[in-house]
Amino acid sequence: MIKKGLGLLLCSLFFFTAAAYPAAPARLQNGVRLYGEGKWREAITELRRAQTEASDPEQRGEALYWVALAEISAGDHTAAVADMEELVRVAPASPRRAELPYHMGRAYYYLGRYDEAVVILTDYAGRVGEGADSRKSASLYWIGECLFALGQLDQARDIFFLITDQYPRSAKFEAAAYRIDLINQKKIEIELLALLKWSHEESLRTMEEYQRRERSYDQALIAYQKRIAEMLKDTRMADLEADNANYRRKLSEAEERIRRLEADLAAGVSNGAPVGVSGASAGVPVGAPNGVPGASASAPNGSGLNNPGAPSPDLRSRAMELRTEIERSMKALESGGNGGTSP
Repeated sequence: MIKKGLGLLLCSLFFFTAAAYPAAPARLQNGVRLYGEGKWREAITELRRAQTEASDPEQRGEALYWVALAEISAGDHTAAVADMEELVRVAPASPRRAELPYHMGRAYYYLGRYDEAVVILTDYAGRVGEGADSRKSASLYWIGECLFALGQLDQARDIFFLITDQYPRSAKFEAAAYRIDLINQKKIEIELLALLKWSHEESLRTMEEYQRRERSYDQALIAYQKRIAEMLKDTRMADLEADNANYRRKLSEAEERIRRLEADLAAGVSNGAPVGVSGASAGVPVGAPNGVPGASASAPNGSGLNNPGAPSPDLRSRAMELRTEIERSMKALESGGNGGTSP
């Protein structure tokens, strides 16, 4: 249907040119024929020559009009816009000026100037009138295409629905119906993409929250481990301090015993009695046997009784053992160990 409508349109344009310009040069007519056959580049070359050879502004404007249409079909939309603007300048009274907004809107669409195309085509559709269904439906179709390209899918779908409802015989009917289906599919895709994006963002937030909680757990675990280590250290230090205090107490007791023994030794030497004799028996003569005064019994050598001022060998040995034990305890304290035994 689209190809049939396009063929009818080209034929009508060709006959319009022949009727409007019965004396049109053969080169202009040949260029229009080439355009109708789809030979865009050949048509442009022929029509450019016709433009150069034109005898009046009307023929030059007609040649520019067909050159612009051939350029639009060939994809050279910038040149087409320039030629249509040149047509308005050189032939302001040309009957083709009424159709220029439609073709200008198409060229703007292909150039990506969608907002300008919508303005031009909307004005054109309002001026065409209800009697020219083909032109009005075509202009509405390109308005819908511009809105679709701008991402205004709901507005574009309304335009395409208008074409399918009010212009069922239009050459743009099938294209408008196809666009409606495409917009419906695209809206579903947009909704799915939005759902996918939301799901992705939600998963990212969940992952970030999990990582945050994991970091908090690791930090709490490190803090607990540090606290436990400090508590164990404090416990060991307390035990060590208790051990040290115990050893200091034992050393103090040992030193006190040594001091008393040394005092007893000194007292025994000064009194001339063996160490360990109480003060009540200090007046008994040392040499008296069995504690009887005046008894002169001889003691064996080395017993210490012949030498009243000498300390007892047992007492000396005990004093040496205490000193050795004190020195060993002092070394254990200095090294931080638990050496040493109770005195």
